[in-house]
Amino acid sequence: MGDCEISAMNCRIKEIRLALHLSQAKFSSMIASSSSYLSRVESAEKVVNDRLVKLICGAFSVNETYLRYGEGEMFTEIPDEKFMNLVHNFKSLPPKYQEFLFKMFDMFLKMRDE
Repeated sequence: MGDCEISAMNCRIKEIRLALHLSQAKFSSMIASSSSYLSRVESAEKVVNDRLVKLICGAFSVNETYLRYGEGEMFTEIPDEKFMNLVHNFKSLPPKYQEFLFKMFDMFLKMRDE
């Protein structure tokens, strides 16, 4: 049985990762997961749950209908490499630094709106 015959959605996750030119480690870190978990998802050892679908769609602008059913375009918009790097770097920070950046961003938005 071919890889894509095992689970079409699991196979599409791998296709998305490859289309983004990301390693399993980098893709996983951008959705706050482990590369071993992603490896098991891609090999269909793990069932894709709704949480994983939402994380992938949110982090990479993936069309949820494409991910779930293989219909439509893969992406809702072309992923911006700078933004993806920003997300990756942010997620690698300790929580206290993430919280600090959230506060700074909120202050910036308030200043901009004044």
